[in-house]
Amino acid sequence: MNPRVRNHLFAALALTAPLVACARDPQAAAPPSPAVAAAPAASAAPLVTGLPDFTRLVERVAPGVVNIEARISPRASARGGEEIDEEQIPEIFRRFFGPGFGMPNQPGPNAMPGRSVGSGFIISDDGYVLTNHHVVDGADAITVRLDDRRELQAKLVGSDEAYDVAVLKLDARDLPSLRLGNSAALRPGQWVVAIGSPLGLEQSVTAGIVSALGRSGGRGQQYVPFIQTDVAINRGNSGGPLLNTSGEVVGINSQILSNSGGYMGVSFAIPIDLAMSAVEQIKKTGKVSRGMLGVTIQPVDAAKAKALGLPSSSGALVNNVEPDSAADKGGIEVGDVITSVNGQPVHSNADLPPLVGMLPPGTKAKIGVVRDGKPRELSVTLGELTTDAQRVAAATDDDGRPAAPASSAALLGLRVADLDAQSRRQLGLGAGEGVRITGVDSAEAREAGLQPGMVVLSVGRTPVGSVAALERQLAGIGKGEVAMLLVRTPNGASSFVALTVGGG
Repeated sequence: MNPRVRNHLFAALALTAPLVACARDPQAAAPPSPAVAAAPAASAAPLVTGLPDFTRLVERVAPGVVNIEARISPRASARGGEEIDEEQIPEIFRRFFGPGFGMPNQPGPNAMPGRSVGSGFIISDDGYVLTNHHVVDGADAITVRLDDRRELQAKLVGSDEAYDVAVLKLDARDLPSLRLGNSAALRPGQWVVAIGSPLGLEQSVTAGIVSALGRSGGRGQQYVPFIQTDVAINRGNSGGPLLNTSGEVVGINSQILSNSGGYMGVSFAIPIDLAMSAVEQIKKTGKVSRGMLGVTIQPVDAAKAKALGLPSSSGALVNNVEPDSAADKGGIEVGDVITSVNGQPVHSNADLPPLVGMLPPGTKAKIGVVRDGKPRELSVTLGELTTDAQRVAAATDDDGRPAAPASSAALLGLRVADLDAQSRRQLGLGAGEGVRITGVDSAEAREAGLQPGMVVLSVGRTPVGSVAALERQLAGIGKGEVAMLLVRTPNGASSFVALTVGGG
């Protein structure tokens, strides 16, 4: 053989050898005999067993999961046309939308239509689809893409912002619908699966566990007891199903807790029980109605529990009762601690709004409270929550006597003064109502958020309208004990503050 040809041949074999090694069984010492047909390689036994396998679940459920695209005209800005910097939004939760849709476009001569991309799922074979309100809010046209690649135009039946639920209707029959589960049966630690279109990647599957239940959604969504999971969720997953291991929908993926706008290990879903109660109302009336108690509440911490004579810090402390509200008519008073609704415990103030909101207006509810250290049960007929419900404090009378030495107030780290009639009118107070805080001297009072200009309305459940009245109420509280003050800010918000007498 020509030496040059031989060298080229050896070089070609050297280059080909690694590719052959990667393509064959590394245990094989030699190729099979040409006289014997190669048998199919048997599947290797799994080296790790006992892990969850969601393939059958996904095969059964995926056909009922849809991709949703909402076209939003420039005039339909859900933010009211304001210029908003998303990075400056202080809320703990970030909404997640599809690619190309951040904040809605602002109206203008050259404004382009917006696009919101999310997920959803079919809840009945006659074409009803469930998704999030924020996915379709302000949409002029909604396109639903099915698993079989059909694209159908959807009609918005109705939606509810507080629950973040929207109901769509497709003109189709015999669609693959998902089974609905029982979100009340969920427990932390259970496996759950999400299917949706994160970042526009349709039919993406992620899995994790339920991390916690009954999480508060904060301002604007206090009526939703969110399911917290560690399932990977991103923009575009909004509105998709959260499933248990039986393939039943137990929640609607809605929000994430994030500093970056992307998944950081904490995601939230709306319980399906809550969502379906909204769906039934939307299908019947086009809107959702909620019961209203007519109180403002705050948490009970250890200091407040001690001052109120409570065995623990469970419950919701009432700091205001609206006049003529259900609470007012039912006998609930400022200073009461609400501990249950129809026998369901209120562990924290975040538990109360969902329990009341899920009940229809006109419901007669049994409200458990602790007053003056003693439990009692009140019967309250719930009103209807309105969007313009305002918190109004009842006025009280006092004789408005001149200021007295503020020795007891000073022990709380406060300097106080009487209010004149003009100041009360400016603050929206009634005649002889409240004592103005003019100075805050103790670290405890400053840490509690007290500032000059705030007004002390009561000590415990007893209203005060002068420095002298304040002193009389504080005189019965010994050094080292805790005083409960109902304080109003200049903007009208009221809350209880617990301070230790002589605590400094």
